Amino acid sequence: MPRRRTVHSDQFLETERRTSGEPQCQLCLRYVRHVTRHHLVPREEGGRYGPVADLCQPCHSTVHLLLSNRELARKYGTIEALREAEELQKYLHWIRRSRVEHISNRRRRWN
Repeated sequence: MPRRRTVHSDQFLETERRTSGEPQCQLCLRYVRHVTRHHLVPREEGGRYGPVADLCQPCHSTVHLLLSNRELARKYGTIEALREAEELQKYLHWIRRSRVEHISNRRRRWN
């Protein structure tokens, strides 16, 4: 019978990752192996030299899946605004409890 993970072991792993210097996704706040650079205002909307955020690949893909570049430029120009986006709440609730490091970019829109 496989051993069940406990809250204690999950907290231990999170502490290990934090102290090992792994980068943190600024959207879901998980420590992951790799992050990608996300332009908070998309480059095609004039944000080439604007602020950026380090996002894990699942968060980065989901942001671009659920929100258009125009929406990102007009409503979600800060990481705080992006974290509060109604369209992302269900996803953020799921990913924060997940150990997923990579998801496919080829997904259909949820709505």
